[in-house]
Amino acid sequence: MLSRRSVLAGSAALLARPVQAAQAPLRFGVIADPQYAEAAPNLALGRYYAHSLDKMRAAVDALNQHDLRFVVTLGDVIDRDAASYDRILPIYRSLRHETRFVLGNHDVDLPPAHRGRVLGLLGMPAPFYDFAQYGLRFVVLDGNDVSLFGPPAGDPRRDLAQARLDAVKAANRPHAKPWNGSLGDDQFAWLERVLAAARGAGERVVVLNHYPVLPENQHNLWDSERIVALLGGAPHVIGYFNGHNHAGNYAEAGGTHYVNFRGMVDTPDRSAFAIVEISRDRMEIRGFDREPSRSLPLPAA
Repeated sequence: MLSRRSVLAGSAALLARPVQAAQAPLRFGVIADPQYAEAAPNLALGRYYAHSLDKMRAAVDALNQHDLRFVVTLGDVIDRDAASYDRILPIYRSLRHETRFVLGNHDVDLPPAHRGRVLGLLGMPAPFYDFAQYGLRFVVLDGNDVSLFGPPAGDPRRDLAQARLDAVKAANRPHAKPWNGSLGDDQFAWLERVLAAARGAGERVVVLNHYPVLPENQHNLWDSERIVALLGGAPHVIGYFNGHNHAGNYAEAGGTHYVNFRGMVDTPDRSAFAIVEISRDRMEIRGFDREPSRSLPLPAA
């Protein structure tokens, strides 16, 4: 299993310097797709579900060495079975940092009796929400909103999801997959309002979602184009972070950095997580193990 020493190596360089809080950059941790389950590996997909417990322990050890404002998981804490939360969430509680969560498809694709517990287990105020840190606004989206598995049976959003999936299939788009989703119109309108309010308050924005929207990929939201168009008209949006595509990905458009973080669950013994540091002119991503590091320029605040 994963050695804690391997992920801790080299982390000392990121230890916070003793500076005034108002002058310090914002630093936070990012994890994507642990997808824990007590299940045999899926060798065809390269997913080692049970190994995620040891990977999470090692990641917590590494992240606890740093001064971070919070640690966010970009969806799919578990792979299946709500009982899996009882095994992995105690490891999260050993973090000395605040934890934030984004809903992934596996987090909510559960029997109806368990689905209603997920927000409470993850300590989420709502499926989509926003919060502020150091003058930045973080906007958490719910890409399961209009999907074939997120809404309860009989909800009209399921019919809308089928119509949207049929439309992207008819257009022969690569993301025409039943395990993707999209934003409801109410959530999209809420996103417009939050971005406008942040711009009026002089806040830069980082959007957090489970699903990618750019570059084109089979894992993207069905309504990725309208989201990219909205963000393209919002120069204060500096980043869009997601998981879901376990291989990882990156694009830049209109000054926004679209970063797809790699899945922790992949490979038997190598992890993937990161520390992000945002300053006035740069966004530094320090990747651990399989997650690549990136130095991304930002426009003047």
